[in-house]
Amino acid sequence: MMNNIPLFDRPKQIENRFKADADIVLHHGDVKDFIATVPNNSVSLIVTSPPYNLGKDYEARVSIESYLQTQAEIIKELCRVLKNDGSLCWQVGNFVDNGEVFPLDILYYNIFKQSNLFLRNRIIWRFGHGLHASKRFSGRYETILWFTKSKDYVFNLDSVRVPSKYPGKLYYKGPNKGKPSGNPNGKNPSDIWEVVLKDWEEEVWDIPNVKSNHPEKTSHPCQYPVELIERCVLALTNEGDWVFDPFAGVGSSMIAAIMHNRKAMGCEKEKEYVNATRKRIESYFNGTLKTRPLGTPVFVPTGREKVSQIPDEWKTELPQKRLLEKRRKYK
Repeated sequence: MMNNIPLFDRPKQIENRFKADADIVLHHGDVKDFIATVPNNSVSLIVTSPPYNLGKDYEARVSIESYLQTQAEIIKELCRVLKNDGSLCWQVGNFVDNGEVFPLDILYYNIFKQSNLFLRNRIIWRFGHGLHASKRFSGRYETILWFTKSKDYVFNLDSVRVPSKYPGKLYYKGPNKGKPSGNPNGKNPSDIWEVVLKDWEEEVWDIPNVKSNHPEKTSHPCQYPVELIERCVLALTNEGDWVFDPFAGVGSSMIAAIMHNRKAMGCEKEKEYVNATRKRIESYFNGTLKTRPLGTPVFVPTGREKVSQIPDEWKTELPQKRLLEKRRKYK
């Protein structure tokens, strides 16, 4: 879908270094050098998916210990620039070495606690497609660790409420007996997200990851969708706040911030991705940026599509047919 209604009347200038009065800052270079130019207590939301050594061609494969030590140094600086009422959202998957899975969100936890941050939620991002494993179950989720710097933080619950499953539910006892028991603005979403209205009710964030047929696809091998970040931006910041992605990739976090009238800041060392981010931001302002709108239902095959039907060759060869056809009654 095209974003045909840009938020601003005219494009905002993209600065290449931090300026307090800027609206958009996109820096090409090392994140450590850039963070040093950002003032203390100036950023309302830090949201990112850091590169991690899965052997991708844009990453240097290092030991998990060395990797985490380097990340700890960066995180310490990120905490310095985070406002006292700000939030940090760290989206990671798993590090896999020789078939063994290392859960990065768990390994990161102590690093954030060393900076005295408070974990508010461990959010599950579930997606339906990805690499297929042969000696373990295929991974279909990643996590977002949401930390705050203090116990007094921005949380705009009404901005992310979703329709209640049973809005007509009433109190059955007590002083409010017979009155509606829910909130007229909807219910509080849970820590497992599915970004469509009906799926909020199922308490899962089921957002398609950015593969070849996704409208937002660029050359980045680990691009995450804009809608994944939109919810963080809406819930954890106010208009005019700074949103900072220290590993900006192709700018999905920055675009989510710009779309909702926040100030966007990002740092990226790969020139190709910096150029892609600039083009995507320009496309947003001229109304041609393709995004998957927040709340779009995840496609479910009807069974009539040829690709969703069991091949004739499989029907007599695999136990899958028996599993699909088997019916069991539950009491």
